[in-house]
Amino acid sequence: MPVDEIAVETARQWFREHMHAVDCDRHLKFHCLIRPGSSDLVDLYLRQKETGIALANDTSCGVGYAPFDELERLTYSVERRLNDPTAKSAHPAFGEDIKVMAVRDGDEITLTIACAFISRHVRNIDDYIANKARLADIALEVARPITDKKLAVDVNTADNPDAGSLYLTVTGTSAEAGDDGEVGRGNRANGLITPYRPMTMEAVAGKNPVTHVGKLYNVTAMRIAALLVREIEEVGEAYCYLVSQIGKPIQEPRVIDVRIRTKENHPLSDLMPAIEKIVHAELADIGGLWREFVQGHITVY
Repeated sequence: MPVDEIAVETARQWFREHMHAVDCDRHLKFHCLIRPGSSDLVDLYLRQKETGIALANDTSCGVGYAPFDELERLTYSVERRLNDPTAKSAHPAFGEDIKVMAVRDGDEITLTIACAFISRHVRNIDDYIANKARLADIALEVARPITDKKLAVDVNTADNPDAGSLYLTVTGTSAEAGDDGEVGRGNRANGLITPYRPMTMEAVAGKNPVTHVGKLYNVTAMRIAALLVREIEEVGEAYCYLVSQIGKPIQEPRVIDVRIRTKENHPLSDLMPAIEKIVHAELADIGGLWREFVQGHITVY
């Protein structure tokens, strides 16, 4: 199997589809560094050929919760709108490297947005400032239907126009200057970084989708929490924690911790059969998640 060729062409295709200002031939060099894994983990992975059971390749935890609160919905919706292909088509100066920080202080919400603008689509400083204003207007347009709180939007607050210091890039991402971030603090399974919610430091991206519980358990925990809220009318809020043991079947976590807040203090005991049914059904299906990852049905950032 031509692994190197597949990896390089897949990377090229991803950049073509997701980074509208990147020229794969001019801006990028691809180095394929795929190598064999450790003999222990390779052996662990291959045991499923004999047993038909995928075994966890790590001792890790995954966390999920539902539903999003108002601030989370607002933050996620703004970022998704700014990174939608229609926004790039209408405003080609907007790069894909966009971060949205939302802070609520009483009845006021402030959005601090960083956007890597693309230099060849910006004529001068005045045009740059106009593009910032357009981006802020779009953010407000998305946010206003979600909340009745007072809104403020600040864009690229480190800019110093008088000194000519602006957030301008060639490709629409700060990665061109070495500020790539990779998978460290971002890439939560739900697209948000939420320090006031339970979360794991296990990054979801960059892991195999067959046996790596750092990937599978975060996605599954999010799905379980979302289904509990969606399928059981009396559930107002749900949290799910899954902990694995390396070498054990991925369908059998060492810990399954589900926490529920019911509406109007509805007795939890009445809901236990429905809760257990959803949890066990999602865990039983975890062995097929890799297909959804491969087909692009699940996003991890």
